[in-house]
This record gives sequence, C-alpha cells and structure tokens, in this order.
Amino acid sequence: MSLRARIIAVAVAVLWLGWFVVGSFYDDAARKATWWLPDGGLRLGLDLQGGVHIVIGPDLVVATEHELSAIQDGIERGLERDKVTGVRFTRTGQELRVQPASPPDAAAVRKVIEDDSRFTVREDGADLVLHLTPEWAGEVRERAMLQALEVLRRRIDDPQTGIPESVITRQGRDRILIEIPGVDRVPDIFRKTGFLEFKIVQDAAPSEELLRAKHKDGLPPGSEIAVEKDRATDRVITAYLVPIDADINGDFLTDAQVQFDNRVNEWQVTFTWSADGGQIFGELTEKNIGQPLAIILDDQVYSAPVIRDRISRQGQISGRFSSEEARDLAVVLRAGALPIPVQIEEERTIGPALGQDSIQRGIYASLVGFVLVVAFTIGYYRMSGGYASLALLVNLVMLVGLMALFEGTLTMPGIAGLVLTVGMAVDANVIIFERIREELRAGRTPRAAIAAGFQKALWTILDANITTLITALVLFEYGTGPIKGFAVTLSVGILTSVFAALVVTRILYDLHPGNKPVTELSI
Repeated sequence: MSLRARIIAVAVAVLWLGWFVVGSFYDDAARKATWWLPDGGLRLGLDLQGGVHIVIGPDLVVATEHELSAIQDGIERGLERDKVTGVRFTRTGQELRVQPASPPDAAAVRKVIEDDSRFTVREDGADLVLHLTPEWAGEVRERAMLQALEVLRRRIDDPQTGIPESVITRQGRDRILIEIPGVDRVPDIFRKTGFLEFKIVQDAAPSEELLRAKHKDGLPPGSEIAVEKDRATDRVITAYLVPIDADINGDFLTDAQVQFDNRVNEWQVTFTWSADGGQIFGELTEKNIGQPLAIILDDQVYSAPVIRDRISRQGQISGRFSSEEARDLAVVLRAGALPIPVQIEEERTIGPALGQDSIQRGIYASLVGFVLVVAFTIGYYRMSGGYASLALLVNLVMLVGLMALFEGTLTMPGIAGLVLTVGMAVDANVIIFERIREELRAGRTPRAAIAAGFQKALWTILDANITTLITALVLFEYGTGPIKGFAVTLSVGILTSVFAALVVTRILYDLHPGNKPVTELSI
C-alpha cells in the first residue's frame, strides 16, 4: 500500500473513532437530540455513576427436590403402563420413599427403575429409598444455576427495563452478582420468581380466618388458600379458596405488555398465549363463565376478575399497579419463571458523588501519566520521541473510540487499565528505537536502520503483547464485575498500542526522513 493510501486510511479511522470519543462526553438524551452525534457512546459502570449492587442466592435444595419430583412422575407413568396401582410415594427432604403394597408391586417398581443411573436405591424394610447420586445432584444444581442466570439475564436485558448496561455474572458456585448502574432501588424483576398460575376461585372471604371459619371441617381435598394483599400496606384484602393444581400456568405465555386503561384509570398488563395455551384457556373460561378466576404470581393473587365470556389468545391482569410495577411484571412474564426460588442475600447502594470523584481522579491520573511519558520520550529520543508521543495520542483516541463504538462499560478498574495502557503503549516504540540505535551504531544508513529496526523488533513486540493479551483474556473469562472491566480496557489497549507503534510511527518515519538522503537521525 502506498504512503498516501496508508495516511488516508489511518486518518479516516482515527477521525471516525474520535467522533465516538466526542459523543461519549454527552448523555443519551443529548446524543439523540443532536443529529451529528453518534447514537451510542461509552457507558459508565456502577462504581462511576452509582447504582445498586446485588448478590442473589438461588435455593439449590429446591432444584434437587424438583428432580426427585420428576423422577417420581416417571416412575408413576411406568407403573401406570404396567397397571400397577398399589404404590405410594413420599418425598422427604432429599430422598424419595417408594412404598409398594405387595412383593409383586415391589418387583414392578424395581423393573421400572433398574436402568436409571440418576439415583441410588436403599432398601428400608419393604420400602425403597431413592437418593440422587452425587454426580447427578451436582449436574442438577449446575443446570438450575445456569437456568436462573439465563432468566435473570433476559429480565435485565429486556428493552422495557432500561438497564441494558448492567452486569450479571456468576459468583462462585452458588451465587449470582448483579450490578445496576444509575438506579437507587432494586427492581422487582429480581424479587419475583415469576411463576404465574390461573385458578378458578371456589370460595372467597375478606380474610383467611373468615374463609377457614366457613369450612369448619377443614378445607376441601385438593384445595388451598391464596390471598390478595394491598402492595402499599401489605394488608390482606381478600382470601380465595383455589385448587392446589393450577388450571393453566405461565409456561404457555408468549408475550406480555403494559397498557393504561383510561376507563378505570389504572395500569394493566396484557398477555398473549401460545396456540396450545389459547385453546386450554379458551376451554377453561368457556366452562366457567360467571366464576372468578384468580391470577396468581409467586403465590400472591394479583386480581380475580369474573369471567364474562370465552377468552382465548389474549387476556389482561389488573391490580392497582403503578406504572413501574406494571412494567416490572410484564418483564418478569416475558422472561419466564425462574426454575428455583432466589433470595437477595446482599444489597448495596452506591452514590453517584463517589463515582464522579473517581472519574475526575482517573482523568487527572491519565493526563499526568501521558504528560510524563511524553516528556520522557521526547527528552530521551528527541524527534523520534515526538513520533512516539503522536502515536500514543492516536492510541488513546482509538482505545476510547473502540470502547465507545461497541458501547463498552467503563469502570474504575477500567480507568486503571487505561492509565496502565498509557505507560505500556510506549514500550513498543522503545523496543523499535533501541533496535534502530543498534543498527546505526553498526554503520547502517538512517533509512536502512529504520527498516531493520522495525523488522527485527516486530516479533519481540508481538511476543510481549500476546502474552499480556492472553492474561487479559483469562481475567475476562474468570473474573467478575470490575475485573472484567480492567481486562476489557487492557485487551483493547494492547491491540491499539501495537497498531499505533507499528503503523503510525512507521508512517511518521516515512514522512521524515522518508527517502531523503540524511546522514543523521534524531534518536
């Protein structure tokens, strides 16, 4: 490629990335309101703009209980095919007890479970006690963790949450770390499991005590009590008698949206069923016209409207929502239910004032580092040091521009990585300059010394930076939160510094001395 073509290509790239750097000094509203600014820009992490830090602990014991329940269902189906009816099941903690009524029934159970390697079997008299093997129990817990992480990530990345720059990552074996910049409260989308059920109401009363009083002989078999509470005061409004098993649950939902009903002046959540769900819901509502239908999320009744007509594909949930509550509920329903219950174990709020101070100190440290590096290189390498300083400036513009282009998140450790890059970026130039000096001392002409210096320094520069890049990639893969921010900045900085040293500095040498017959080189 000719010198002119290289100059044009580098200039276009630097100006384009510089455009993103300029855009990062404006907030989202200003960027959208100004036509010449880019739509995206560099985002600030939790430690720079404030927000909330959450550590969530999934209940992995429930995951093994669910697996035992699934094993029980499989055994029951196998026994049903063999027309065996005299077997009872009891789940206690982490074990499943199978109680055959007769030796033939016990033989039928053994036949069903003989090839299943998920559990071990222990005989306790006539009973068979099943325990998950350690290997399978570990796999069940790991699967539950990955499912919980994916559901929470879908909730946090939902366009309606407005928090796409948040960080959600695994912490250790059984914790999930979430960092949400720019908010001052934990959104409800992390407090809800998201298990939605629809149940026909059998009876109702103003309180649970009054409802139980109506059934002096105990609740009907297969039924339970669910309550609707005022979300502001947590006071019970109505208690409902509903079936234990849901008539239909949220597994069939395909979408949920927020809308405002002007007729009743309240926010509502509309939902849409899949084809199968619409058929089931249509049959359910058609058979129960005139009956209340309880809409239950995470064991709490949100509303119990009376069914007026058949409803198939679409319905709505009302419950005196605020706009924020309705939005969070819609996000939870769209993202799906968590496979296991979760609990917020740690919650910290970070103020924006601390972050602003960190930004100012980080900028100050970067400028001081840049000035000191420039002063050293120019003082020691003279004109060649000036070339290195220009390459360093190009490196910084490209580094920040690339992070802004991909809407990267800048954290305080990321600023540390930026300052470190300023110091490291000149290393490649130092290697090149020292090789050129050696060639000059060996009697080569300046032009030949420059060409040999770049050629012989190439693999040394690549070796040094590739090893650092591998370390940064390992930090990114296994680190969490701030460590990832440092790794991202360091990785991008390595790539831009190598480009600036090998390409930009060489272009400057090609401009001067270039092809001119000089006898000395200012180095």
